[in-house]
Amino acid sequence: MTHKDEPVNKPHLLQCKIVDTTFGQNVSVVEPVNIYGATIGNNCFVGPFVEIQKGVVIGDGTKVQSHTFICELVTIGETCFIAHGVMFINDPFINGGPARANKALWRETRIGNNVSIGSNATILPVTICDNAVIGAGAVVTKDITQPGVYVGNPAKKIKDL
Repeated sequence: MTHKDEPVNKPHLLQCKIVDTTFGQNVSVVEPVNIYGATIGNNCFVGPFVEIQKGVVIGDGTKVQSHTFICELVTIGETCFIAHGVMFINDPFINGGPARANKALWRETRIGNNVSIGSNATILPVTICDNAVIGAGAVVTKDITQPGVYVGNPAKKIKDL
């Protein structure tokens, strides 16, 4: 609320958009989304309120549900399911705080094929093998090298697949 004699500041408005992205065949995207500089394979689905940053690669048949954030340096395999609100992290705060513009401190994440990641999971820079299930709300802090079901914070294996 401003007093009638005070100037009203106007924000610089940016629109959601899709730019510089390569799509395979039969891809569905529900707007609004921000997708830029990514590669998305055949038969994929991207829900609303998703951001997919530059350099991200998403394999054929993968579904990304609403409110998910996929940052730079993430590769997701084929036939994966990324549920609502999943957050991928590329800055592990190596120096105790955000790397900011120092991308040399960022790390990559690789998700195998046939991986399901539950709602509100957080995926730090790790590698997840094929055929893994990450439970809702899990926080994956270390590489997952064996198929199975992983839950908790930090995520731990509770069941073989």
